[in-house]
Amino acid sequence: MERKNPESPITLFWFRRDLRISDNAALYAALLEKTPVQPIFIFDTDILNDLQNPEDKRVSFIYEQIERLKKEFVELGSDLWVFYDSPLAVFQNLTQKIAISAVFANHDYEPYAQTRDKAISELCKTKGIPFKTFKDQVIFEKSEVTKSDGKPYTVFTPYMRRWKDTLINNPIQNYDTKPLLGNLNLTNRISQLPTLDDMGFKKTAHGVTPPIIPTNIIAHYQDTRDLMGLEGTSRLSVHLRFGTISIRQLVSMALKTNETFLNELIWREFYMQILWHFPKVVTQSFKPNYDAIPWNSSQSDYERWCSAQTGYPIVDAAMNQLLQTGFMHNRSRMIVASFLTKHLLIDWRKGESFFAQHLTDYELSSNNGGWQWAASSGCDAVPYFRIFNPYTQAEKFDANGTYQKQWGNKKVIPPIIEHTAARERCLMVYKKALGNI
Repeated sequence: MERKNPESPITLFWFRRDLRISDNAALYAALLEKTPVQPIFIFDTDILNDLQNPEDKRVSFIYEQIERLKKEFVELGSDLWVFYDSPLAVFQNLTQKIAISAVFANHDYEPYAQTRDKAISELCKTKGIPFKTFKDQVIFEKSEVTKSDGKPYTVFTPYMRRWKDTLINNPIQNYDTKPLLGNLNLTNRISQLPTLDDMGFKKTAHGVTPPIIPTNIIAHYQDTRDLMGLEGTSRLSVHLRFGTISIRQLVSMALKTNETFLNELIWREFYMQILWHFPKVVTQSFKPNYDAIPWNSSQSDYERWCSAQTGYPIVDAAMNQLLQTGFMHNRSRMIVASFLTKHLLIDWRKGESFFAQHLTDYELSSNNGGWQWAASSGCDAVPYFRIFNPYTQAEKFDANGTYQKQWGNKKVIPPIIEHTAARERCLMVYKKALGNI
């Protein structure tokens, strides 16, 4: 952390879920400042200490991105300062040791991030340091797309229409950081990067493809996105989650290429604004009535689902894909979520939590929205009486059995429950709990 003149103030730019230099809103704004910009990243112990798997694929992926960013900054004559601690402790230390003119970061909307940023902002305020945050991971945030009365949308289609209308009047602005990179802080020596081992993790394969837009796939997205045996989806969700690709770049491309793909990006923002306006959804059903459902508490049923032992080939194939790769096809996510909540009558929160532990592209808002959609407890969700038939789903979306052959179990397992019986039980339990609404 040695500098040519430690007394001269610097501007800090804090990387969080925006792990790229190009088209980065807050980095661009920081580089416009008159003081040199020092980028930092914090391996947050408040988050990492809760992770149970030392071979967590997300940590390996993030670590690789930090190594890449550090190398990029060193090549520019600067450096990325990397810390392993709680963010508040890091900033308490930095504000005592160096002169900081301002701290820049991009908005983060999840409840934990809000609490974290409030604490950092209050600390900075006591030191007379501005804490400035910017919109970067979405096109529209918070209350930028609302009904005419200012209330948030809770149904996707009208939200999507208003989103597109709003875009017409607010065209996408890109942030070209390249000409400003001479404003980075120049260091005398390279700071030490903590190792994965230092943090209690191991390097593991994560299977994430580079953040390259697959234009050919996206051009035919509406025809291929549900076909589970094909590479018919973009595989960019993890890059959007950690900001290794710009949402502005992706939306600009989708506007010219494929409306179905654009609508999926809008779904992402729809769920983000739901989480912002209704933070209760993290632990409660969006529709309160659905919290009256008496969920099945069988641990053995839950464990058979978790370990890909349900005896339903398409469900088990999907769960194997997740367990082995940290990724699951989007259609598969819908099938296994419906199966857990309706065939097995297990609380959607347990499935949501399992996905949170295993998905490399885990995004709280989208994951929560998807699970509540499947359980019928969410906003604009599937009706409770719509229960996916795993066999017909397989026939329709894996007609040649390619996906099931690749990820399925080698041995035949008896079904955990017969489909018709599961459907009848689900309808009876839901109807009774919901009072026949």
